Amino acid sequence: MAGQSFSLSPAVPSSPRVGYHQVILGEYDRDSNDEAVQIKRIAKVFVHPSFSKKNFSNDVALVRLSSPAQITSRVSPVQLVSSSTNIPSGTLCVTTGWGRTATGQGPRILQETTLPIVSTAECMSYWGLTRSITDSMICAGGSGSSTCQGDSGGPLVCDRYQVGIVSWGTNDCRDNAPGVYSRVSFFRQWIDDTVSSNSA
Repeated sequence: MAGQSFSLSPAVPSSPRVGYHQVILGEYDRDSNDEAVQIKRIAKVFVHPSFSKKNFSNDVALVRLSSPAQITSRVSPVQLVSSSTNIPSGTLCVTTGWGRTATGQGPRILQETTLPIVSTAECMSYWGLTRSITDSMICAGGSGSSTCQGDSGGPLVCDRYQVGIVSWGTNDCRDNAPGVYSRVSFFRQWIDDTVSSNSA
């Protein structure tokens, strides 16, 4: 969450839609009915104006919730990295999600894994000419763990600051391949301006 009324999301075609999706806050076990979750309708989705469906550059959107989230022990806004912050390669960061696991299934319990930041040069070397790595992207992983289908939109957090949003990776979720995330620092000004001009 970016504040109590906004959530960060990818801008890919499967991004949240008004009247179709809901935002569920505070969930850990998808099969449990005993968790104190908050279910919010989506008031509006702001897709980055420079989002490219061709290479997933600028893959970020802001979702405005129909009502502010209530801050609890399970729900709180994340601190966003500043626009001037550079995360050194090798820094260990954490990502979470309910994406496919090694069994090929989506898990019941929220999964967490630790990934090292991969330099842009190393990431470009891996992806070669098959995909473009732009300034709006940051790479992590490639060392035995990876995000997978179903993790899109999840956070990449380094030392309590969100630095990335799960964007794309290999089709078969290879754990030796660096995953690609939308770089929050690159979008920080757009995020701040959008939240400021669309807050009630």
